[in-house]
Amino acid sequence: MTDDVRLRRGRGALGFSFFVQGVTFALLVTRIPAIQDRYGISDGLLPVFLAAVPVLAGVASVGTEHLVKRVAPGVVLRWSQPLVLLSLLGVGAGDQLWHVAVALGAFGLSVGALDASMNMLGVSLQRAYGRSIMLGFHAAYSLGGILGASAAWYGAHAHLGLFVSYLPAVAVLVPLVLLGSRYYVDREDRTGSAGAADTGDKAGGPEKGLGTGGFRMLLPLCLVMACAYIGDSTVANWSAKYLQDVLGSSEQTATVPYNVYMVTTLVGRAVGDLGVRRFGAVAVVRAGTLVAACGFAVVAAAPGVGVGMLGFTLLGIGLCVIVPQTFAAAGRLFPGASDTAVARLNIFNYVGFLIGSPLVGAIGDAWNYRGAMLVPMVLVLITLFHARSFGPREARYGVEHERRAGDRAVDVGRGGSGV
Repeated sequence: MTDDVRLRRGRGALGFSFFVQGVTFALLVTRIPAIQDRYGISDGLLPVFLAAVPVLAGVASVGTEHLVKRVAPGVVLRWSQPLVLLSLLGVGAGDQLWHVAVALGAFGLSVGALDASMNMLGVSLQRAYGRSIMLGFHAAYSLGGILGASAAWYGAHAHLGLFVSYLPAVAVLVPLVLLGSRYYVDREDRTGSAGAADTGDKAGGPEKGLGTGGFRMLLPLCLVMACAYIGDSTVANWSAKYLQDVLGSSEQTATVPYNVYMVTTLVGRAVGDLGVRRFGAVAVVRAGTLVAACGFAVVAAAPGVGVGMLGFTLLGIGLCVIVPQTFAAAGRLFPGASDTAVARLNIFNYVGFLIGSPLVGAIGDAWNYRGAMLVPMVLVLITLFHARSFGPREARYGVEHERRAGDRAVDVGRGGSGV
């Protein structure tokens, strides 16, 4: 099998993994009220259960950083994704509080390993391709989220139990992800120029490793990641309440903004790689940041439902490019230690998720929800101050490195030859 065919198959298999994770996560979060009712979880206890998942995921992401020094990221992904699906089924299978606690704990630990290893492979494949493909993987995640949310809506509409709702998806997807895992492409699976591209130039510079100094260099991207997820969690947790309580929409209409947000996220990510290849990652991230900030401003100032929905639409278009490009930028910053960089960066998506919803809720209760929407707007704008971190290494460090013939992907912001 030629290297090009192996890369194409690996890209398709990884895209499917992103899609499955989108389905799985949507099936969980959209049925939280049903999970609460099934297990009799009180309103006071529910935030503890919900917070435990990202906390455990962060712990698992740290563990994955060390695990991939011994086994390939593809191996971690191959076994963590079925565990995530089986944990989801476990959430619907129990009938006592400790059952759901164990199932959610297993979900959190396995999803942390999955997210880290999945993005490690994505960064590595993008480097092998020599052009931007990372947004496409996250577009597959968004598509899975839309389909998963639709399946959850049908389950709730048909009054199906959690186990009955989850079983068909798990039964179909577990064999498929195991089959697809045969085609994951790890670094050691590549030969020729692709493999050379992924090893990085270890002669000097930040790519040598991630010690204390290296982590300081990664911190701007960590901050961007956290702020992006604060914005995303604000939409996920507060869009319906904001439209209904602040803008006076009906209960049915209040469910629309998040769906619109997911659709525009999918569209933005589907075409985002073309924008990165044409204009560069820095320009795309800056544009996305400004659009997202405008979206929060429109939501905060909206006089009615229609304008509010326009604001959430802008948020989907703007925020969708930031997270994938943050992972890609970490891979470019540390080409010889990209797995470690991605694992540490991945922790901050859970940090943003944990901070975002309580922060907006606290400000909304203490002041008002219009003002609360300005907080994620300001935080997202922090990305503008660190936009140069998304560019090629040469631009960031003010030196001209001679590109090696085998290094096809030092700058994947403006294209390059690829498969």
